[in-house]
Amino acid sequence: MNYDFINTEKIKEVLDSGMEKASSLLKDRKQIDNVIDMVQAKIRETPLLGSAVGDLPNMVSMVKSYITKEYDAVSPKVIITIVSAFLYLIKQKDLIRDNIPVLGQLDDIAVCVLAMNFIAPEIRAYAQWKEEREAEAAA
Repeated sequence: MNYDFINTEKIKEVLDSGMEKASSLLKDRKQIDNVIDMVQAKIRETPLLGSAVGDLPNMVSMVKSYITKEYDAVSPKVIITIVSAFLYLIKQKDLIRDNIPVLGQLDDIAVCVLAMNFIAPEIRAYAQWKEEREAEAAA
């Protein structure tokens, strides 16, 4: 998909505005677990979101692995960026209201895609780590 029509500066502002709350949420396991549950529910109820943002499940998994201290080869800022995108996904006020068919999900997709672009190398490193770990467990 081409997202050239989306104002990336506005999306950066959205991500930046959620950084402080994301940082504080990471200190509370119960709250971050709740955010992850809400994001997973949003992915299930919005198939367009899951298909457009293919690395979203890896982002969810990376946060889970980070908070359980299974995976620490990542900067806390990367995790905070992911959680900030998650907060946007689950909050009620969007740039485009979610109840508008298709268009309502474009801002959610754009925020996640931009966050993924910022942290793409870290997502790839995590995916590789996860694959290696799963291979070791299967052996």
